[in-house]
Amino acid sequence: MLKERLQILVSREQRRRLEEESRRTGSSVGALVREAIDARVGAAAVDERLKAVAAIAALSGTYLPSDELDAIIGDERLQSASVR
Repeated sequence: MLKERLQILVSREQRRRLEEESRRTGSSVGALVREAIDARVGAAAVDERLKAVAAIAALSGTYLPSDELDAIIGDERLQSASVR
């Protein structure tokens, strides 16, 4: 389960490429970054992944799909950029 937040700085070109790949694949930018990290330094062990799946399955409540959440975040970024 994802529990750690990481803030990174990227160039405009890196951001553009990530967002383009996100649209092309339907994956979130965060998922693409996590995949790149796993490809570079190794992925989580199978037992860790199974524990994460079980923890997610045990959640209850109403949650936004990742694409809707990404759209909301994108809208907020546009609004905050236009206010500056």
